[in-house]
Amino acid sequence: MRYILRKTFILIITLLLISLLTFLAFHIIPGDPARLILGTEASEEKLQLLRQQLGTDLPLYQQYFRWISGLLAGDPGNSIRYSVPVMELLAGRIQVTVLMGLMVILMVLLFSIPLGVFAARMRGTWVEQLVNAVTMLGISFPGFFLSILFMWIFGLVLHLFTPGRYVSYTTDPAGFLQYMFFPALSIAIPEIAILTKYVRTAVLEEMDKDYVRTAKGKGIAMRGILYGHILRNAIVAVVPLIGMIIGSIFSGSIIVEQVYGIPGIGRLLISSVTGRDFPLTQTLVMYIALVIVLTNFIVDILIQLIDPRIRLSRASRS
Repeated sequence: MRYILRKTFILIITLLLISLLTFLAFHIIPGDPARLILGTEASEEKLQLLRQQLGTDLPLYQQYFRWISGLLAGDPGNSIRYSVPVMELLAGRIQVTVLMGLMVILMVLLFSIPLGVFAARMRGTWVEQLVNAVTMLGISFPGFFLSILFMWIFGLVLHLFTPGRYVSYTTDPAGFLQYMFFPALSIAIPEIAILTKYVRTAVLEEMDKDYVRTAKGKGIAMRGILYGHILRNAIVAVVPLIGMIIGSIFSGSIIVEQVYGIPGIGRLLISSVTGRDFPLTQTLVMYIALVIVLTNFIVDILIQLIDPRIRLSRASRS
């Protein structure tokens, strides 16, 4: 319990620091939101009136506390560019990004763990070398390049989907899954390659330990040793990487959404930055930060639950 409380305290402090840095970063950038809204021909009186309405005429510390208190209350203010509440803009778009993220996570876990275990079992064979070569190739290709490649091959050549013609999950769930499969695959392939190599390495390290040789000496089949002991111990080393991958999936979806024309938070973030929409941009950045920080928090707790040795070592130190 003490460990969870300490991690919770660190999570809160981290999010507060991120919120402060995010707020300061977007206010250091030159430009006046009021002038962007009214144009260069607007009079100083109109500009000052709009600044008062937006709250940008207040000192920075007042603007920060006004924004952070509204964010904690679930009302970070109105979008400067769209003139609607920020949460109203995010409501539908977050669902799209989360659904795509869940598809990516499912792909990563379904492919990388079996491939990593299979490559470890085929140690020293041409199969292992082939898996290593394919994973290195997958790591080399960034998500945006795969997005363009998939749009050309599967969209323009094979006509498996229509690039740029997004299908909403509310109107056509099957069409949504068909369209979102390729963006999700674009993000998943590099992550699958990374996790596959990591799972293979973790399994190989466990296979060389004494308890495996002891189990073999007792006549236990390798399949039973692998799934009964090796995987459980190897997963402890893999879980932290899975947490990092989940965070990178949601942050990496920004460019992919722009390429495929998906109305998620990625496109909204880009448009809010270019339009100097402070309330919207800051809220989107905090959403991404929350996903990453909260994921790592959950991963730390899961490691405690998976491996009793970690709990015992912490208890002995305390």
